[in-house]
Amino acid sequence: MRTPLLSFLIFSCLLVLYSCTQTAENAVTTKISSDSNTYYREKYRLAYHFSPEQNWMNDPNGLVYYQGEYHLFYQYNPKGTTWGNMSWGHAVSTDLVHWEHLPVALEMEDGVMIFSGSAVVDRDNSSGLCESADGCLIAIYTAHTDEMQNQAIAYSNDKGRTWTKYKGNPVLDLGKKNFRDPKVFWYEPEQKWVMAVALPQEHQIQFYTSINLKEWKLMSAFGPQGFVEGIWECPDLFELEVAGSNQKKWVLLVSYNTEVEEKGSEMQYFVGDFDGKTFTNDNTNDLVLTLDDGPDFYAGVTWNNAPDNKRLLIGWLNNWKYANDIPTSTWRSAQSVVRELALQEYPEGIRLVQQPVEALQKIRQAHTHEENMNLKEGESVLALNNINGTQIEIIAEFAYESIDTPAEADMLAAEFGFKVFKGQSQETVIGYDIASQSLFVDRTQSVDTTFAGNFAVKSVGLMPTDSGTVKLHIYVDHSSVEVFGENGYITMSNRIFPDPQQDGVEVYAIGGKVKLNSLDIWELASIWPATRPSAEAIQK
Repeated sequence: MRTPLLSFLIFSCLLVLYSCTQTAENAVTTKISSDSNTYYREKYRLAYHFSPEQNWMNDPNGLVYYQGEYHLFYQYNPKGTTWGNMSWGHAVSTDLVHWEHLPVALEMEDGVMIFSGSAVVDRDNSSGLCESADGCLIAIYTAHTDEMQNQAIAYSNDKGRTWTKYKGNPVLDLGKKNFRDPKVFWYEPEQKWVMAVALPQEHQIQFYTSINLKEWKLMSAFGPQGFVEGIWECPDLFELEVAGSNQKKWVLLVSYNTEVEEKGSEMQYFVGDFDGKTFTNDNTNDLVLTLDDGPDFYAGVTWNNAPDNKRLLIGWLNNWKYANDIPTSTWRSAQSVVRELALQEYPEGIRLVQQPVEALQKIRQAHTHEENMNLKEGESVLALNNINGTQIEIIAEFAYESIDTPAEADMLAAEFGFKVFKGQSQETVIGYDIASQSLFVDRTQSVDTTFAGNFAVKSVGLMPTDSGTVKLHIYVDHSSVEVFGENGYITMSNRIFPDPQQDGVEVYAIGGKVKLNSLDIWELASIWPATRPSAEAIQK
């Protein structure tokens, strides 16, 4: 029989043990070094993509342009390198290339996580929360608990440096466990706010309207259409002109996360019309238009209020199949390069095209140019001008001969492209297959693929070329490869984890002859400083 003293001692020991365990679980996993040899120089650290200084990151959130700054908020775990404790991290940029880290904007409190959402400029103070005649920033996000998800708002009157959660939250609550990721924008024709928000299990996007960002009324719902396995998340709705015409169309982006092995986390989009209340899809219900044919592009959303009415997109370079397991140490995950979107009409219909933002050209350094090179099977251009292949940009145009008879097929190239991070024991292949008219990225031999059984894959996307030429625009950055094919008709985003000492670049052809009309390769500068900025600079 325990005495009162013994019971007290046991309880005290258990309390101390629990406290230590909780402290260990919630402690920041690493200190940020100011050493110039380590700050943004860790193994696999990307040099010109956005990544957090430390800890976990996933979806981009709250993308808005305000008073000369592009704001990038993002799903962030301040206390660990895997998913949890969801808050909004924060960074700003004046050019969409160089980023300045700011303190965490919206923090998890009282067991309520800050899930994905958006931000707007409330110019006319429709919310009544702005202190200036110039308006203020309003964030609209999902407040998450294990039992409930609803929509809430917060406001900032100092250019997004500090935030106050609205006392009247939630502003939209259906009493559902899964109801999330509000994207809000201003609908000018009817002078009102519109919210697109996901019902994940129902494969449905609901549209709400408001005049004050506080009170919301349901207008309509879209779906299920397109790909309906798994769950729908992170919607975005916007209008674009169709290039070369006076026609305008609306685009609805939807991310989906599925257990289908060959997919995992991907994005689809719909092209149609929006009348201020209802979105109507122009295509058949079962047509799936994929935003990115690589395995690592998810939760992509666009900036509100961007200058010159540009539609600018950024996405999470990861896949939920292995996101928590990628082999980085003190930080985990990155965002894509920023892309400008447009609509283009093709024989098969109106499609979304993506191009890297022009500002990326500012970080170009050493340049190599070649043209009119004839490649035969087995011939490669190796390490042109001793290129450091860890952070480069490649623009190339290939020309292949048409196949007139089956007998000639054996004389012509069946496949051609690039091999990056090439070494004795590794390569990542970016190629074009003529017979299937498809672009592919093969990372099966990219060295570190064992951390997840489903990582070593070859991604393939259809890219027809009637002209007999193939245009490739490639960004390689230490542990990522992003490919833009045929002026953005197709994009493919891949994380790779190579031996950084093996950084060769090759041009290759298999099966016969191909002509390299032009080749430009630039080494790219890092966007990060040599040492960590001071705390005073970060707090400004």
